[in-house]
Amino acid sequence: MKTSLQKLTAIVVLICITSCSTSEAYDILILNGMVYDGTGSDPMAADIAVKGNLIVKIGDLKHAKAGRVIDARGLAVAPGFIDLHAHIEPIMELSECESHVRQGVTTALGGPDGNSPYPLAAYMDSLQTIGIGMNVGYLVGHNTIRKNIMQLDNRSPTPEELEAMKIQVDAAMKDGAFGISTGLKYLPGTFSEIDEVIALSEVASAYGGIYTSHLREEGLGLFGAVREAIEISEQADIPVILTHHKVIGKPMWGKSERTLAMVDSARAAGLDIKIDQYPYTASYTGISVLIPGWARAGGQQAFEKRIEDPVWRDRIKKEIVFNIQNDRGGDDLDRIQFAKVAWRPELEGKTLKYWCVESDLPPTPENGAELVIQAQKNGGASCVFHAMDEKDVKRIMRHPQTMIASDGRLVRPGMGHPHPRWYGTFPRVLGHYVREEKTLSLQEAIRKMTQLPAQTMQLKDRGTLKEGMKPDIVVFHPETISDKGTFANPHQYPEGVIYVLVNGTITVDNGIFNHKKAGVVLKRS
Repeated sequence: MKTSLQKLTAIVVLICITSCSTSEAYDILILNGMVYDGTGSDPMAADIAVKGNLIVKIGDLKHAKAGRVIDARGLAVAPGFIDLHAHIEPIMELSECESHVRQGVTTALGGPDGNSPYPLAAYMDSLQTIGIGMNVGYLVGHNTIRKNIMQLDNRSPTPEELEAMKIQVDAAMKDGAFGISTGLKYLPGTFSEIDEVIALSEVASAYGGIYTSHLREEGLGLFGAVREAIEISEQADIPVILTHHKVIGKPMWGKSERTLAMVDSARAAGLDIKIDQYPYTASYTGISVLIPGWARAGGQQAFEKRIEDPVWRDRIKKEIVFNIQNDRGGDDLDRIQFAKVAWRPELEGKTLKYWCVESDLPPTPENGAELVIQAQKNGGASCVFHAMDEKDVKRIMRHPQTMIASDGRLVRPGMGHPHPRWYGTFPRVLGHYVREEKTLSLQEAIRKMTQLPAQTMQLKDRGTLKEGMKPDIVVFHPETISDKGTFANPHQYPEGVIYVLVNGTITVDNGIFNHKKAGVVLKRS
């Protein structure tokens, strides 16, 4: 018969054996990969262990045990990509976020360009209830707030209206918004003066929020628009991101040298100015961007009334012609490509020149302007505008404060004729601009997709690969990763993204989308 001491010893030995045998039993092991930690440092050969919702160990783990082992031999292992400018408005319908996750995106910031859900708290609660395929956070949109209080009025707010707007921004920040976004090119933001924007930005600043701005102008008025954003940063004491920074229209091509110098000067003066950018020479927005904002004040009925007046119509037409020649029109009707046309889907993928010719009209800027008016009268359309220069794209991309962001909308195959950035932004940078064009090193490109946007959002547990961080991880093939979507055939998922982990759940498994909803709603802490 065993003595009590012998029994106690046996128990201790059993506990030790159990503990030792499970001390390296992880949920997931990623072995043999080249780890890019997100900081811009050179990669290192290392293994990563995930247990639960944490990265618990990085090092040599060849002899460790796990429920799932991923062999990343020949592959790059990086933090999940963070999309700082994402149009995730369809997320209730497309809650798995497949078009983003397949790119390696594990976190996205919604509410850009001045438009956001409101009120935020209830909306974010609904998202968490239905489940989402990636992590999402939100900005509060200035245009949304202004429209709530002032509709589409072309005037300054009264003191009472400004106070009401400040109260709504304050409520959104308390709900967890990461900051405020503006769309000063769009209605009704275009009607606001800088003092209004500063006053609302100060509210976001008081909570440690950020300010992202679709600048008031991105063509001939670009320099003044960048100066305005810098002044808002200074006066409101708030970090500013020049969102989807670009140079629009032939007369401005090459001028990114000056805008980047303005950013450098502001940063040297102590202001926190950053940039985000998508890697394409074409933008995407409503055809109404060619129409002067004042012509659409008061909404669609007011616009239709103005174009019935020959004097007003002539003025509107002349300003559209100017924008076709000098701004997003690129001085060529073939550079304006229809993307979503609810009233005539057969135009999707076709150009404004095509519509002119089909309508037996010479493809002149004047006739193009007439069709723009007709399109807006029919309810508007979304378009791709091929009006940027590749040299500006590369120059902006190389700037150390530029982050990669898609400006892409959640989508699934067959939904309209989207911009290919909706499917391919991040793989395009890694394939085309890193591997083929050598515009960036691979480690610097990854930093622009991970650590830099995480720091901008003040995410302490995402954006780098190190022990104790959340296991948002992308494993990709650096020699094959590429975007496949084109402007002619955009509905194509990228290649070369092999595995994606969202909060430790394998969402893309050996290139196959797993239909998992492992994302969480993020709130500014």
